Amino acid sequence: QVQLVESGGGLVQAGGSLRLSCAASGRTFSRYDMGWFRQAPGKEREFVAAITWSGGSKYYADSVKGRFTISRDNAKSTVYLQMNSLKPEDTAAYYCAVPSHPIYGSNRYDSRNYDYWGQGTQVTVSS
Repeated sequence: QVQLVESGGGLVQAGGSLRLSCAASGRTFSRYDMGWFRQAPGKEREFVAAITWSGGSKYYADSVKGRFTISRDNAKSTVYLQMNSLKPEDTAAYYCAVPSHPIYGSNRYDSRNYDYWGQGTQVTVSS
């Protein structure tokens, strides 16, 4: 079992920044890829970013590329999402997630391939 706890959400004006954190426990964190997803009211959950277990490769949705940065600190069992130049359309509940098995390629973008989820943290961007 893996337990994930997100934090760092809040209300920010457009153009502002937030840093989300996801603290993991219960398994060897450093062995697993990690992902961030988001879900706005009335919309499906969508991929935001993912990072490999080593932190050597990072993947981003086109909508956040150049504005968001995913990183991880395996010593602290924590993954981060630095969000800059925030837009009102970034408003959503943000979730971190971990797969229970290795995933590759485009499978990283599919929420169905992740088995453990945090409770989410709300990000609201005002215009």
